[in-house]
Amino acid sequence: MKSSLTFQNQPVVELTQGSSRALFAPQSGARLLLWEVNGTQVILWPAQADWSKSAKIRGGNPILFPFVARHYVDGVIDKWRDASGTIRNMPAHGFCREARFEEISEDANSIRMRLHESETTLSYYPFQFQFDVIYRLTANSLEAEFAVSNTGEKALPYFAGHHFYFAIPHLERANWRLETPFARTGRQKPDGSIIEQPNTDASTALDRQEIVDRYLISPTAPSLSLKNSLTNRTIQFDLTVPGSVPWYAVTTWTENAESDFYCVEPWLGLPNAIHHQLGLRWVQPGQSERAICRLVLT
Repeated sequence: MKSSLTFQNQPVVELTQGSSRALFAPQSGARLLLWEVNGTQVILWPAQADWSKSAKIRGGNPILFPFVARHYVDGVIDKWRDASGTIRNMPAHGFCREARFEEISEDANSIRMRLHESETTLSYYPFQFQFDVIYRLTANSLEAEFAVSNTGEKALPYFAGHHFYFAIPHLERANWRLETPFARTGRQKPDGSIIEQPNTDASTALDRQEIVDRYLISPTAPSLSLKNSLTNRTIQFDLTVPGSVPWYAVTTWTENAESDFYCVEPWLGLPNAIHHQLGLRWVQPGQSERAICRLVLT
C-alpha cells in the first residue's frame, strides 16, 4: 500500500506491506528515511533531524551518485579531472543527497524517483543522464535499484552506492557479526589512491575499530549477512539479483564509539575510481544499466 503523508513537517511517501513500513523523501535526495518491521527500525532515522542540512543527517539511506566518497586531484579533496583534463568540483558522495527527485508512478508496493541533469549538476558533471532510484517493499525485504541511462552523446562515467544506516545501538555492536566473503580489503590513502590486501576474515564483529571506513572488495559469494548472535536476528544482503551489474565492494563505517547506528554500504566502485578506475563504470550513449541489491530480514 502506498500513501502520501507529512513526517517531521516534510512531505513523504509511505509504503506498507503487512508489518513492514518504509518512508521516502523524493524531494530530499530520493532518500529512504526509515524501514521498520513489526514496529522495530531496521534502517534508522533520528527523532529530530535538521532537514535544512539533509546531507548531514545520520540516518536513512543517502544516495551516492555519480561518485561515492572522496575524490582528489593533486591532493585536493572534492575535485576530479575529466577526460579533457578539466578539473571540476564534486561534493563528497556526489550531488544527489540534496537533489530534488521527481516521483514516478509505480505499483502499490514500490516507488520510483527520477533525476535528470540540470544547470547545477552540469557544473559538477558535464553529462546528460536519467537516474532512477527504485525501492520495492515486501513483508520482510526491501529491494533497492539504481537505473542509469545515458541520454547524451558521450560516454558517461559513474560509480554509485548506498549508505544504509542500520539501527544498531553502540552498546550492542559486539553482538553483531558481518560475514565478509570478499577477496580483498582496502583503505584510501590521503592522495586518493587505494591500499589493498588479501582478506583473511570470514566474518567480523562490529565493535572492531579497525573495520571503520574499510572496503570489502570483490565479493566471492552471492550474499552476505549481518547477524545478532544473541537474538539471531539477521539482515541478509543479496548482491547478485538477476539483471544487476556487479557490486564491486561493501564498506563498513560508523561515526564514533557512541553512535547508535552502523553503516553497511554496497558500492559499485571505490572512492576516487574516476582516476584509479577501480570499479569505474561507463554507460554508452543511448544505453542503460541497473544495479540492484536486496535486504532481507529474518
